[in-house]
Amino acid sequence: MLLEVRDLHVEFRTRDGVARAVNGVSYGVDAGETLAVLGESGSGKSVTAQAVMGILDMPPGRITGGEILFQGRDLLQLKEEQRRKVRGAEMAMIFQDALSSLNPVLCVGEQLGEMFVVHRGMSRKDARAKAVELMDRVRIPAAEERVRQYPHQFSGGMRQRIMIAMALALEPALIIADEPTTALDVTVQAQVMDLLAELRREYDMGLILITHDLGVVADVADRIAVMYAGRIVESAPVHDLYKAPAHPYTRGLLDSIPRLDLKGRELYAIKGLPPNLMDIPQGCAFHPRCPMAQDVCRTDVPPPYEVSEVRRSACHFWRECLNG
Repeated sequence: MLLEVRDLHVEFRTRDGVARAVNGVSYGVDAGETLAVLGESGSGKSVTAQAVMGILDMPPGRITGGEILFQGRDLLQLKEEQRRKVRGAEMAMIFQDALSSLNPVLCVGEQLGEMFVVHRGMSRKDARAKAVELMDRVRIPAAEERVRQYPHQFSGGMRQRIMIAMALALEPALIIADEPTTALDVTVQAQVMDLLAELRREYDMGLILITHDLGVVADVADRIAVMYAGRIVESAPVHDLYKAPAHPYTRGLLDSIPRLDLKGRELYAIKGLPPNLMDIPQGCAFHPRCPMAQDVCRTDVPPPYEVSEVRRSACHFWRECLNG
């Protein structure tokens, strides 16, 4: 296993109380595999990724339990200097807002080349040549000329390609892509996802794709982990999950995807709001919004039931949901 997250807990201490953002998350990804992590805003997707990368703001954030094993090493036991050597060189992250993630006063060539200067000790001239190679690799036209341009001179889709190039610079074993298609039109979204899939195959790297859009990952992911209120409520191979979800929340997400065969009908929406992380409901956190909720859901936290050898569901009534 390339990366294995075990029983991770993250909380944020604020003036109003303690927000339990991640509550016992466990998942893993192998080399050459894509794991999609899905869920509404506030479900803990990005916080988990930040904890894995070691870029969580502490304080107010704090990792209160768990292990993050990367190539057999527990990253939480490494000193900051050791952790810094892992970031970029062995694992990298693509952030969702490329414009705010790139430095507006430095040309893209300098930002791409910095990775080689810091981690490989290259000269600025050689680093610039590497930057051009990377821009060519992610299909940015006229890379030799555009390497001297600034982020605002690129379109949203081109800026996202620069972020992908930056993540790929040192050929890491793992890339975490946090909402990489946010604010892009549908055509550009497809291009970016195809590029990520192609690069994953070429470099045989692990890819964690964080998104709230089930439609985006249908043709890219191998497995899906669905998060709600800081927990993984269902994990399954992508085709199994789409064919028959084993958790009411997953079913709700699938039902809310627009479909051509339902043209003219009102789009389904999950009722209610995500829970306050400072006051997560007792029992199953989804029960106030769940159409299948019964008394046991209000009192007992469902464990990750074994649906099959490769599938888990944190629902007391997963069988009814699966057949429903």
